[in-house]
Amino acid sequence: MRICTTARGDTVFSVARQFGTTPSRIIADNLLPDPERLAVGEDLVILEPEVLHVVSGGETLTSVAARYGVSVGELWRNNPILDGGDFIYPGEELNISFGPRPFGEIEVSGYAYPWIDRETLLRSLPYLSRLMVFSWGIRDDGELIPPPGGTELIPLARRYGVSPVLTLTSLSERGTFSSELVEAVLGDPDFTARVTDSLVRTVRAEGWGGVDMDFEYIPAQYAGAYAEFIRGVRNALDGEIPVYVSLAPKTSAGQEGLLYRGHDYGLLADASDDALLMTYEWGYTYGPPMAVAPLNEVRRVADYALTEAEGSAYSLGYPNYGYDWALPYVQGESRARTLGNVEAVRLAVEKRAEIQFDSRAASPFFTYWDRPRTYSDAVEHIVWFENARSAEAKLRLIPEYGFAGLGVWNLRRFFPGLWTVLNQLFTISKPG
Repeated sequence: MRICTTARGDTVFSVARQFGTTPSRIIADNLLPDPERLAVGEDLVILEPEVLHVVSGGETLTSVAARYGVSVGELWRNNPILDGGDFIYPGEELNISFGPRPFGEIEVSGYAYPWIDRETLLRSLPYLSRLMVFSWGIRDDGELIPPPGGTELIPLARRYGVSPVLTLTSLSERGTFSSELVEAVLGDPDFTARVTDSLVRTVRAEGWGGVDMDFEYIPAQYAGAYAEFIRGVRNALDGEIPVYVSLAPKTSAGQEGLLYRGHDYGLLADASDDALLMTYEWGYTYGPPMAVAPLNEVRRVADYALTEAEGSAYSLGYPNYGYDWALPYVQGESRARTLGNVEAVRLAVEKRAEIQFDSRAASPFFTYWDRPRTYSDAVEHIVWFENARSAEAKLRLIPEYGFAGLGVWNLRRFFPGLWTVLNQLFTISKPG
């Protein structure tokens, strides 16, 4: 695998000549929406398969897989153009196999709301070990609040060999994260028991493959109780169904702020089967323009995490989105627009903007004007997002720190750059 960053004047044809491949392979492997228009500074992943197959009439995806002794899932991962589906046509080129993945096997989790577009989800499922369905809340009587359609994703995940995981949050009946609810769950043993019982009953009755805990706004005095709550759920499930936890991105044990004080990395890593480091949201909706997950800041979280537990206790979080800020940024007034990474590149093409790369943050960005600068009401914008190079930089932290896997927030938009690079670096673990 090589990553080409386009220069002014580059076309799919000139890049294909440069790397000794074909335009059709570049278009298919990168899912280019408009191959005739590339942004300056756009990343293109150049795949180098060991075995390439040209589909003949009468062949099916299953028969091609059987011919080469690979799984259909492997073909899906090697060919994002298949969209996780079975349709192939005569003359189509399929990547059958690549060289050995250099960093071995990892577990990959992806978060999804139950209302996610099914075609988008099908594209992502081949790359997942676990599908984290977001999210269940807690009623005042201790029973769970399910999201509409929450169980619909269970059979779909299973069909793709993915473990469906119920994500439990500190959302109240009012639909907001609630410190008062957290205190009730963690401070009242009777209420703790009711929530635990409700959770265990739901998981077993509906056939979930795991539980993910994502409690936010935990007062500092309940940090120990939160870990014990997770341990209690894990024990109640008899160790048969794994329990995961999501951690706010801390850089020190005493970090101030309601998001951080109740998350004790050491205790939570010990109480759970895997702890996700939510290493994103430095750039966020109401904050100043910056990378969503700057590599230098992600490293600070990873460095601290290793002082509390072994790297294998954690998974690395990854943001599958970017932000578009209008300038100048005004604290307390500005609000960034969320956009997908593919959408960001399309915007750069539309606005004829040059994508740049911040080496310290290992993240791409560009600026544009929403209308010609000669207009008196023209507004300048800056967009920070993710591309193949930034994905590779973060993915390489997994073997460096000995992390168990990757967790992606979230799957609403398909980002081929992430999944293609991931598939070149790692083998993706599937539930037994």
